[in-house]
Amino acid sequence: MSAHEHLEQAEQVEHVSHSGSKKIALFIAVLALFLALSEMLGKSAQTSALAHNVNSNDLWSFFQSKTIRMALLSTAAEQMEIEAEHATDPAIKARLNKTIDTWKDNVVHYDDDPSTNEGRKQLVERAKESEHLRDEARARYHQYEFASAALQIGIVLASAEVITSIAALGWLSGLFGLLGLGLMGLGLSAPHALDFLFHVAR
Repeated sequence: MSAHEHLEQAEQVEHVSHSGSKKIALFIAVLALFLALSEMLGKSAQTSALAHNVNSNDLWSFFQSKTIRMALLSTAAEQMEIEAEHATDPAIKARLNKTIDTWKDNVVHYDDDPSTNEGRKQLVERAKESEHLRDEARARYHQYEFASAALQIGIVLASAEVITSIAALGWLSGLFGLLGLGLMGLGLSAPHALDFLFHVAR
């Protein structure tokens, strides 16, 4: 082989190597883009989980407050009924009975009040719904965290391929990239898909 042919071969190898580096650099940029998206979605899910957790705690506190009020009013109404039975003055008796009816009516509204959506029954439903949304947001957050980790590993492996020119690292990088995208997809569409694995791991 002549010197000219050696030179041409060297130029071809350099061109292929340069072209491969560009492709890897583009692949790393794509992984970094999805990593940024995963981090953003994870932060949003974490914020949502915290907000729903605070809301559910507030609703349960409101529920307990309503329960205490119900118990106090019911007890007071029962005591006043005894007083009304022993009252001899018709005017006083009528006034006592009117107060008893008002208190009993308040007790009913404390327990069930669809008009304001703040009866105990409504508060329980709202609190449970908020807890469900909190758990879903937490599950999404964990999915995005795993997706971010997979994408970061993919970026590291792709960068290592540029330095070492070991093709296997590029393939591994691609696999971790696909894993990261898959986990992001699960976070968006099926946040509880990996719950079984988490329970088994525990």
